[in-house]
Amino acid sequence: MQARLKGIFTPMLVPLDQRGDIHEAELRRFINWLIASGVHGLYPNGSTGEFTRLTVEERQRIVRITCEEVQGRVPILAGAAEANVRETIAACELYHSFGATAVAIVSPFYYRLSAESVYAHFREIALHSPIDVTLYNIPMFASPIDVPTIQRLAEFEKIVGIKDSSGDVAFMMRMIAAVRPLRPDFTFLTGWDCVLVPMLVAGADGGTNAASNVAPELLRRLFDLASTGNLQPAMELQRRILELFDLMLYRFEFPDGFRAGVEMRGFDFGRSRQPQTTSQIAERAKLKDMLQCLVADVGLAAQPPGGCRFSPTHEPLPPLGSPSANPDLQQVVSQVLDALKQKGLL
Repeated sequence: MQARLKGIFTPMLVPLDQRGDIHEAELRRFINWLIASGVHGLYPNGSTGEFTRLTVEERQRIVRITCEEVQGRVPILAGAAEANVRETIAACELYHSFGATAVAIVSPFYYRLSAESVYAHFREIALHSPIDVTLYNIPMFASPIDVPTIQRLAEFEKIVGIKDSSGDVAFMMRMIAAVRPLRPDFTFLTGWDCVLVPMLVAGADGGTNAASNVAPELLRRLFDLASTGNLQPAMELQRRILELFDLMLYRFEFPDGFRAGVEMRGFDFGRSRQPQTTSQIAERAKLKDMLQCLVADVGLAAQPPGGCRFSPTHEPLPPLGSPSANPDLQQVVSQVLDALKQKGLL
């Protein structure tokens, strides 16, 4: 049995060249930068990677490139969701042959299914997959996976964990309470960056976090701090990541705000396959400068050439790795901990 998946997994964005094809050289450079920046694992073909806008052949190519470039340095959780069970199992077989550590499979999408149908879907995969399977719960886009269904599916040895993108801390607590007594090896990952610290305190093993494409150093630092009980500085970083995440998620079409953030870090990711109007292109350029100002605030990038006309909504935080200079955050942490205790978290 493999070790439990743990830490920060990057749901990798995909660089495209001028023709809109996969930019393989830039993808390989990006993979190496993420690993050097401290992420614990990589997650190709996730929602942030726009897997629904790629062909089957492109999804396969991305996983193959990732496995070739990583060479076992970090675990690879490969997105293997296809439109039907047969094709999903075929993807499981192929990614297993490439050397992926496990696969993540989103609950059936487009058709809204009952809990019993969701169970039947994953049961079929569990019985035939040669590679470990992580469930992927993203209720905003796919049929939800409820706690009783997760508990039933945890009986299958091949199903080793769940990635939950609901952002619901109480739901995470219920899952852990229902499953971990039966499966101590079961992995719980959160896909919602802005509650990573509360999720870790609740018992989650880590996250698949879109912001780690842009600021992998911050996500890794946050994980290390929270995992060792240093919650005040962890909450400082959580605030910074919240602002960065909200800016990338809500100011532009998902995930192009995150693509703009990666370009700000020095990568050539090209234009998304989602067409954009002239006004959107102009807004994206402004967003890139705003993101650069936020990341420059912790010393991960220089300010944009024109300087920063955008002011963060919070008081400036110390550069990454510096001692905290904000006494008010102790009160914030205390309030969070009190709330978690009231919910039975601690």
